[in-house]
Amino acid sequence: MRFGLFYEHQLPRPWATDGEERLLGDALEQVELADRVGFHSVWEVEHHFLEEYSHSSAPEVFLAAASQRTKDIRLGHGIVQLPPPVNHPARVAERIATLDLISGGRVEFGTGEGSSQVELGGLGVPREMKREQWDEALDAITRMFVEQPFAGYDGRWVKMPQRNVLPKPKQRPHPPLWVACSRRETILLAARKGLGALSFSFIEPEQAKEWVDEYYRILASDDCVPGGFAVNPNVAVVLPFMCHPDEETAIQRGIDGAHFFGYSLAHYYVFGQHRPGRTSVWDEFEQHRDEFGFARDIVTAAAAPLGVNLLQQGVGSLRGAIGTPEQVTELMERYEAAGVDQVIFVGQAGRNQHEHICQSIELFGKEVLPRFAERLEERDAAKEERLLGVSAKALARRAPARTAEAGYVVLPQSEPEPAPVPSLGGGRPALTFKDIPAPRDRAIAAFERTRARAATWLQAKTEAAFAAFVRSRSDDQLNRTVGSNAGLRLVFQGMERNFQPGKALGFSGDIQYELRVGEEVRPWLVRIAGASISTGSGRSPSPAVTLRMALPTFARIVCRQLPPTQAFMEGKIELEGDFQVAARMGEWFGQASPF
Repeated sequence: MRFGLFYEHQLPRPWATDGEERLLGDALEQVELADRVGFHSVWEVEHHFLEEYSHSSAPEVFLAAASQRTKDIRLGHGIVQLPPPVNHPARVAERIATLDLISGGRVEFGTGEGSSQVELGGLGVPREMKREQWDEALDAITRMFVEQPFAGYDGRWVKMPQRNVLPKPKQRPHPPLWVACSRRETILLAARKGLGALSFSFIEPEQAKEWVDEYYRILASDDCVPGGFAVNPNVAVVLPFMCHPDEETAIQRGIDGAHFFGYSLAHYYVFGQHRPGRTSVWDEFEQHRDEFGFARDIVTAAAAPLGVNLLQQGVGSLRGAIGTPEQVTELMERYEAAGVDQVIFVGQAGRNQHEHICQSIELFGKEVLPRFAERLEERDAAKEERLLGVSAKALARRAPARTAEAGYVVLPQSEPEPAPVPSLGGGRPALTFKDIPAPRDRAIAAFERTRARAATWLQAKTEAAFAAFVRSRSDDQLNRTVGSNAGLRLVFQGMERNFQPGKALGFSGDIQYELRVGEEVRPWLVRIAGASISTGSGRSPSPAVTLRMALPTFARIVCRQLPPTQAFMEGKIELEGDFQVAARMGEWFGQASPF
């Protein structure tokens, strides 16, 4: 198994004048050390505007600097955001290829969509379209790597004429491709596209094994149609990290950083109410960490095997690989046995100190890495034999590189089909004449809009009546009415009507509600499979998210009389499972708030 380091470049407030300069300089020193002691890779994220959580908006610059201070360590974009409003595909291809050349062919090309509203809203990426934008951009970029010249692209989001995109990368056909994964569904997407899976879900080894087995099963099946021109069969997981011979010292040095990493992630993706340039995420973390399951006194030295997630309170507490070399080795062996290909450590988090991070890297390189290096060659050979022929069969299903039209000529001031000028709003490409519908189509579209408005008006009237009913009733009255089987059936049927499949982005899974009606718990299930939804009384054997609350709380949230975030922070909602899925659920049913 291989090991890497992961950087968000976290910088909690208050900020010193030279804070960001020292942060980047310290990180480069850490990468140099990791290269010397034998780490396989360093991964650098791309985020924008995420104060304190991530000051890493130009990973290609940081990785270029790292490339000149190291010899062997792989340089991983973890990840490049591919929606065109964030990064034009040609600029991504040029930057990746240049970095690959100046590093001697050491680039790992991780890709993703972005998810936080701070980023998507700031850069004009429609949330419901970001997966489609990523998909188009990935196809276009990989073609830019291999086509000479690039034959052009006429997609919905990527429109570009013929150009010879230069330079070409050193690694042929291109650097290994990855995609960021936050849940099981994106792990399976990675397998279907022949991409390495970068998992940020902080999962235990035993759960990781289920994901790894399913990933490799799909990769070897006819469902795998590569997104690029090479298959990268790899699954990596990310963990908090701090290693010291004394367990209590490791905890003292690393646990606050791990907890801030989890809390600040949730601030931007789940429950935060962020005021740009004003909110202090660190202050809020110190004030509210206990409420969200990040209590410091939860973590104690016990010389016991490490658990990635200590318990599920609120968002849930993290420990990860924070412990002695023996404890970390035992945890890594469990991931190795699960079939994970790489574990990537987050050491630079919160206010973790530079010297402690360096000591941790050095100790890991001395006492833990050699135990796994001995088995690496044998493990690689077994994996190669297991996947023999898989890549060739998958690539045979992928549309090949194209030959560009030879007669396309660009004059000094004109050409046959230049790229359209982007519109001024929303990041969408400008319309061309072929996009304008014919008169009959416009009439049909107008009728459909009128019918949709009528249906929306009727539904709004019904929801308003229900909201008025809930507003005027006590908890006991709501338990007797809405809490009946008939009442709950009506509420969940309303959720079915409000479901917006496009915003669920292909999610398939179960959402379990456990609603307390007096002393009784009423389990209700929401099952989503792509564009379809069904609801009913019952329990799921493996829900993606479980939400527990009193029936009156549920009714007031449904009627938008109680903000879910407020209910969550007041302890009225218990959440278990994938909090990133929970954070997006409100959008699926036409609400801005989570749950």
